[in-house]
Amino acid sequence: MTVFSPALLLRRYKRFLADIRLPDGNEITIHCPNTGSMKNCLVPESPCWYSTSESKTRKYPHTLEFVTTPGGHIAGINTGRANELVEVAIRQGVIRELHAYPSLKREQVYGEEKSRIDFLLETAGGGKCYVEVKNVTLMEAEGEGFFPDAVSERGSKHLRELMAMRALGHRAVLLFCVQHTGIQSVCASEHIDPVYAATLKMAHAAGVEVIAYGASIDPVQHFICLSRPLPVTV
Repeated sequence: MTVFSPALLLRRYKRFLADIRLPDGNEITIHCPNTGSMKNCLVPESPCWYSTSESKTRKYPHTLEFVTTPGGHIAGINTGRANELVEVAIRQGVIRELHAYPSLKREQVYGEEKSRIDFLLETAGGGKCYVEVKNVTLMEAEGEGFFPDAVSERGSKHLRELMAMRALGHRAVLLFCVQHTGIQSVCASEHIDPVYAATLKMAHAAGVEVIAYGASIDPVQHFICLSRPLPVTV
């Protein structure tokens, strides 16, 4: 079990760094594992939670995990944790669309653009399902989640790769992992990245499945898991 320690978020800067204030009043710099803008997730002097690595080689041993949004919701901003949540949910049968695959492999190279698929699932008979995971933390209106929170050429590239796999006869799935306690539905951020939104429409029309699952989050109890399907508008 990962332990999440409380603090106050002071600022995020240089993309991968954040300053926090500990309960004893000391201020430290920690790693911020999020390449996006973290729009609507940053509130100075708001509660946050971080994890601690036992690695002796890390310059910043602490990692920002959860923040408090302007609306008082909790958002999981560690994009690396999204794949962990999805893997556990697949193995436990929570993601009903992906329950029939005895083989699960992570980070497999595939496609003409040399991407790495988050999950390659295979049936006993050799049927393949390519699953790309995206972490969702942007809520602009109450309950409405959006992806991406910044222009993402990489996201559009992954959609093109999924379309190529679907054209070869394989299943291709885009899974939005929603680490935000206030989000109840997901759609593409056409106002932020119109290219991604248009590519998502093309992918869906080409047979790429688009699904979303929301997380139950309680950092005080050191608990987070994917627990419920959410509607997606394409």
